[in-house]
Amino acid sequence: MTMRRTTLVAVLCVPLAPAAALRAQDTEPPASAPAVASGPRLVVLNKAAATASVLDPATGEERARLPVGSGPHEAATAPDGRTVVVCDYGGRTPGRTLTVLDVRELRVLRTIPLELPPPAEGAEPSDDPRAFLRPHGIRFLPDGDRVVVTSETQRRLCVVDVRRGIVERALPTRAETSHMVDLAPNGSRAFVANIGSGSVSVLDLVRSEHLATIETGRGAEGIAVHPSRPELWVANRAADSLSVVDTERCEELAELPCGGFPIRVAFTPDGRLALVSCARDGTVEVWDVAERRRVKAIAMNEAPVGDAEGERLFAGTFGDSPVPVGILVRPDGSEAFVANTQADIVTVIDLAALRIVRRLRAGPEPDGMAWVPAAGS
Repeated sequence: MTMRRTTLVAVLCVPLAPAAALRAQDTEPPASAPAVASGPRLVVLNKAAATASVLDPATGEERARLPVGSGPHEAATAPDGRTVVVCDYGGRTPGRTLTVLDVRELRVLRTIPLELPPPAEGAEPSDDPRAFLRPHGIRFLPDGDRVVVTSETQRRLCVVDVRRGIVERALPTRAETSHMVDLAPNGSRAFVANIGSGSVSVLDLVRSEHLATIETGRGAEGIAVHPSRPELWVANRAADSLSVVDTERCEELAELPCGGFPIRVAFTPDGRLALVSCARDGTVEVWDVAERRRVKAIAMNEAPVGDAEGERLFAGTFGDSPVPVGILVRPDGSEAFVANTQADIVTVIDLAALRIVRRLRAGPEPDGMAWVPAAGS
């Protein structure tokens, strides 16, 4: 067991206001345009094509391919079950927008620029940047109206009102390359993984305060809050390790060695297992959470594509690895979807048998994913 230094400010954690649905005009389709997609859908972001594939998760049939901004990396589904917000990370030119999709009607709703409004006349000068570049990690807040999204370049966590299309506020992470984010179950705290600093920033979203900086391993990137335990697991890609963090005391409890270049981590809904995508090894590791023990490493067994369509982030980096990155677990815990970004495949794992059961074809360079439940569920 290891214990790391934590910079901590003691602040009372106050829950967010109760969840509220999006306004009717933003969630109900016109009577003349009934919903097109009624069953569950898997949204897969294709980084090299600036598109989002809407797939039938059972058959792999692509129902639509919708345009989004350049270099889409991560996405989040609203509590309304139909709205998906995509981070337009960018390519050589940094992205600075979010794209909002209606996955029932299979259309783009709007694009949100990530910038603060001009300061009011007579307002005091502020050190806050006006625009926020390289949006990456994203989560919906419980109210269903707002998302939190990281800005790597500006080292901020932005709170964005999706319905109004504005940045409400931006909280400094006080760390370098703020990449992925996850939330406490009640939405009152955000945990941001900082690749450049090898740390996690803990932010109070109610009071807009920085609570702590927790040192983890080098290249802290993947991050997931346990569904019921006061634990946070962090994938440290440069250290080939996992950090287990106490979310109440804001300190690292253990650092566990794992496979090469761990880049994402996701829990099963019951919290029993943690899945870790190891990009260099081409595997997904399965961990027993209670015992902090690796149960199995599942090889993706897919070859990288021969071409280099678009701007592929990991082109030539890991040899023959299909580079598993994004992981999404079905809400019922039956399956996990793994984006093999260098193979243009989404691999489906049966979580009871811990084996691969099928492959879904996506667009070029799949990465982030979002789950859309069946209409009415």
